[in-house]
Amino acid sequence: MKHLGFRGRLLTILIAFALLPSLTVTVAWWATVRRALPLVGASGAWEATAASGSYALAAARELPLTPVQAQAIAAHEQALDTSLLNARRLRFIAARAAQAAAGVALLGMVVLAVVASRVAGHLSRNLSRPVAELVGWTERIAHGLPLPAGDGTRGAPEFQVLRERMRRMAAELELGRARAVEAERAATFRESARQVAHELKNPLTPIRFAVARLRRDAAPELAEIVEVLDVESRRLEEMARSFAQFGRLPEGPPSDVDLGELARYAARATVPDETPLTLEIEEGVPPVRGHLEPLNRALSNVLVNAVEACRHGGAIRVAVRRAAEVDGGVEVLVHDTGCGIAPDQVERIWDPYVTHKPGGTGLGLAIARQTIVAHAGQVAAESVPDQGTTIRFIIPIGGAAAPIGEST
Repeated sequence: MKHLGFRGRLLTILIAFALLPSLTVTVAWWATVRRALPLVGASGAWEATAASGSYALAAARELPLTPVQAQAIAAHEQALDTSLLNARRLRFIAARAAQAAAGVALLGMVVLAVVASRVAGHLSRNLSRPVAELVGWTERIAHGLPLPAGDGTRGAPEFQVLRERMRRMAAELELGRARAVEAERAATFRESARQVAHELKNPLTPIRFAVARLRRDAAPELAEIVEVLDVESRRLEEMARSFAQFGRLPEGPPSDVDLGELARYAARATVPDETPLTLEIEEGVPPVRGHLEPLNRALSNVLVNAVEACRHGGAIRVAVRRAAEVDGGVEVLVHDTGCGIAPDQVERIWDPYVTHKPGGTGLGLAIARQTIVAHAGQVAAESVPDQGTTIRFIIPIGGAAAPIGEST
């Protein structure tokens, strides 16, 4: 039994449950008929009665009888012969009936076996195939492989519900795996950024002091060299600041942040006057729980990229509104009509150290994404080359209910 597959075991069990009780009942019925028919016929008793009656009639005929008595004895003898004949007929019929009953029982068993095998085969297929399919799905889920598309093998409606639940579970597991990998990757990037920031800051402090002293005491013919040193040291200082910002999450207790007011401030501080700017702030947008400075820095980094994309012409639109996708969330949208991003690069813009700007660190959007994710929010990007780019933040109202630095 153990060597049979699931379907074979199920088929055997179903056939056994169908045939064994029926076989027992059929054999019992046949045995009962075989024993009961001779008892109903009672031919042996009639033959014994006929033999004793014959002796009694022979003895009676030797006695002097009246005509009436002789007529009665003759009638009794005729009735006795008729009854004996009927008993023998019934014995013949009973013997043949037992054989017929055996044939009917055998035929019934054959028919029942065929019907039982067909029904058992149908039930085993409808049960074993979906079960085997779902077992295969568990293997695919365990190895992180996608589940097959479509409704799968037919079966009871409960199997379809189970398939839908397994698809949902597989999607949640895949999302959990992706988030775990992303969290580990982000932690590695942050640790690297902290180390780079530390290594840059240590020599930068004396370099900045030395540049300041050279600017004050150097000869005029060295002014250009001192200026180069000052610009490059400032660039390194800004780079170290970017690495330091990426290397840590927002800290401290959260507070209510008005994203509409934050968008107005960031746009005025970041977008130059010569770049057309449109602000669309929905009335009555609720504040979110978060950290003002990191959120302002995240939005400013996106606006800096939008300004860079529009340096050869284009306009910027900033919108703050209730999020349609998230109940109780606020959406911040930055759209520019600048140069756009190639399709194969859109998903990579959030990765650290990915940049297309000369001298850039590739941390601006990575810091922005890190901040929004730390507020339990979502980021998205859409872009069409030569037509523009749209960056969206969606932040739930209670996104940072606890100090982020402690919760992580």
